[in-house]
Formats: sequence, structure tokens, C-alpha cells
Amino acid sequence: MLKGSQSWLFEHSPIILSTGVTGGPFEREGRIPEDFDHFYEDLWMGQDSYEKAHRILIEDAVNIALKKGNLKREDIHFMIGGDLINQITPTNFAARTFSIPFLGIFGACSTSMEGLALAAHIINHNGAEYVLTGAASHNAAAERQYRYPTEYGAQKPPTAQWTVTGAGYAVVAKQNEQSERLPKVTSATIGKVVDMGLTDPFNMGGAMAPAAVDTIIAHLRDLGRDLDDYDLVITGDLGEIGRSTAFDLLQQKGYSVHEDRFLDAGLLIYRDEQQILAGASGAASSATVMYGHILNEMKKGVYRKVLCIATGALLSPLTVQQKETIPCTAHAVSIEM
Repeated sequence: MLKGSQSWLFEHSPIILSTGVTGGPFEREGRIPEDFDHFYEDLWMGQDSYEKAHRILIEDAVNIALKKGNLKREDIHFMIGGDLINQITPTNFAARTFSIPFLGIFGACSTSMEGLALAAHIINHNGAEYVLTGAASHNAAAERQYRYPTEYGAQKPPTAQWTVTGAGYAVVAKQNEQSERLPKVTSATIGKVVDMGLTDPFNMGGAMAPAAVDTIIAHLRDLGRDLDDYDLVITGDLGEIGRSTAFDLLQQKGYSVHEDRFLDAGLLIYRDEQQILAGASGAASSATVMYGHILNEMKKGVYRKVLCIATGALLSPLTVQQKETIPCTAHAVSIEM
């Protein structure tokens, strides 16, 4: 049901039945390799272009999620997904492979939680029994579209973030006999587009932080909740700059949050010695961390109630060339055990 002006409360609490998480060779050297299901030896993944490799990331994540859920692709009623590449072509081509009724979405790095919110809404209102949803990104494909090809070797400023090579997909379903031991999607808040006038495409965290805070406050207001109601509040890929900015903005607006309970997916994937500047980014940042690490921690009992806010910068190469500012959004989903 609609709560407040921009939130949904899911009375039937759809479950996350299974997940599939894939990653590249750089992610395997990171902080949480045990929370990925599959890694690749190189960025090519047996293909002749990075964009084709991007599709492989998605297809393998989907196949893993289906296998873990003991499902066939014919069991899935809808697939919802997206990525960062023009016209979300890697996801479109993966959807062609599976031939599942498909809803392609683009929310940049907020895509994972946008998809999860929509999937839960469909399931909650008996629109399907199984919905597959997720997001993906590929470092080499995204870098050469949005900034410079990796081979160019351009110097990056300290505010820059490293695009994650990975995919995270989940099967969302109606509650069943396994529900007691599976995470449930209990609510979602759909974010507005917020633009504070930033123009630097190498400072995504700073641009996205106000959108994250706007959505968090809307979520708390609509549902009558407090940040202390959650064991963990985790943003998608604000990185070092964006996380500290969001933390300060929340404090300024009168919302108290403990630093150790306010994390960012972009700071969990890589080790400090990997020298990724301000942290990780990309549509796979929140998708891999949420569908891998965080859900595994919840199943272990580390967290009972988590609010995940995936953040997205809605720029394009064309808007950067035209000197436009960077509009951003964020979507929040609460998950409980």
C-alpha cells in the first residue's frame, strides 16, 4: 500500500528466494570475495568486446540465481534489470537469451534497488509468483563510455571511484514454507531527482549524497520510522566523499546515525591497498554487496533489519559535453529477517 507521498509498505512481505553474484578478477582480490558466487579470470570473459563480456556477467548471475532457487527460466514471470551502457544493451541482450518477459530500467547506479522495489510491488499485489531482478556494470565498458578508455591511462583525481565489474540478481517470490529463514522485502521508498548543481563527472559521490539523504528522510517520514529502527543503513556507491557528505547532511537536518551503522557498499568491495581512490561505483556496487555480502550477513544473524539506499547519477556523455549539471536519484528498500 502507499504510505505517505513516495513509499510502499508491502503487507505480504515478498521473500528474496535466491541470488546470483558474479565478479571480475579485481573484485576477487577485494574485501568480500567469499560473498560472490563466481569470478572470471579476466575482463574479456571469453568474448571479443567488453560489452559482450558485460552480458556474460548478467547471464551467469541469472543462471546461478535460478539454480540456487531450484527454478527454470520458464518459472519466472518477469525479469527487471538494467546497467550503465547506452540503451542498457548488455541487459537487453541477456534478456534476449532468457526469453523472459522483460522490463528494462535505467536508474544508473540506483538500478538495483529500483528493480527490487518494483519486483516486490508486483509480487505483493499478486502480479506474479516469481520476478527476477538485478543490475550489472563492467569497469572497462563503463569507463570508455563515461570517461576515458582504461588503455588511455588518464590520471584520475582523488574524488574518482572505480566502476565495479560484476552483476547481482535475485529471485523475488511470494512467501512459502521456506519464508522463516529467508529475507523479506518489507517496504520501499522511490526517490526524487535531486540536482545540487555539481558538474564534475569524477565526483559522483558528492553529487549523489543529497539525493541519498532526501530519500532517507522521505522513507523515515512516510513510514514513521527512525534511523535507530535499522541495524544497518547502507548506501549504494557514495564512496568516501559521498558517505561523509551524506553523514554530515543527516546530522545537519537533525537525524542522528551511528557511524558504524551507516555504511556504503562502495567502501566494502575493495581493499585499501587496491588504490581505488574514493571507493567503488557502478550499478554492480549495491547489487553485488546487497545480494551477496549483506544478505549473507543477515542469514548469519549479524543484521535483522537493513535499509539499503542505492544511489544513481543520471548523467550521460552527451550531457557532460553540453556542460549540464548532474541530476541524481536514490531508491530505498527495507529488508528484514
